[in-house]
Amino acid sequence: MSTLLNKMLNFVGLEEEQETEIENVSPVEKTKGKMWEKAKQQSQALHGESKNRNKVVNIHSSSSLKVVVMQPQNIEDAQDVSDHLRDSKPIIVNLEGLEKEIAQRILDFLSGSVYCLDGSIQRVSSYIFLIVPNNVDVMNELKDNSISKDSVFPWVK
Repeated sequence: MSTLLNKMLNFVGLEEEQETEIENVSPVEKTKGKMWEKAKQQSQALHGESKNRNKVVNIHSSSSLKVVVMQPQNIEDAQDVSDHLRDSKPIIVNLEGLEKEIAQRILDFLSGSVYCLDGSIQRVSSYIFLIVPNNVDVMNELKDNSISKDSVFPWVK
């Protein structure tokens, strides 16, 4: 019963594990074992590790979120937008100055990418769209009346 309690205390880290040596071990193997333990202790000392080290995770990341602004000129540029979305970067896409058919194809391609990557797409204005990955939430405070219903893209509601 006491060995079970000792094992539990050792597992929790409250009691040091006692080393037991086997008497039928050759001196060469004992030396190798001691050298291995010494190397392990030196490695822990160099890296600041200890047996009962605390596992602290920094919740404040030092990296900042970068927003990509793109103005695709053809359907091939839509793949670049999707690549940024796959890399978890929010993208603002400006489709001004494009022919209606090309803009529709680009938006259809991006809609498929957004669906596959579980992101979201929101219209900012008639020609500008915000595409975000699933780890970004967007608060939309635009009223439905701010963007006319007779948009250049009638399929976008």
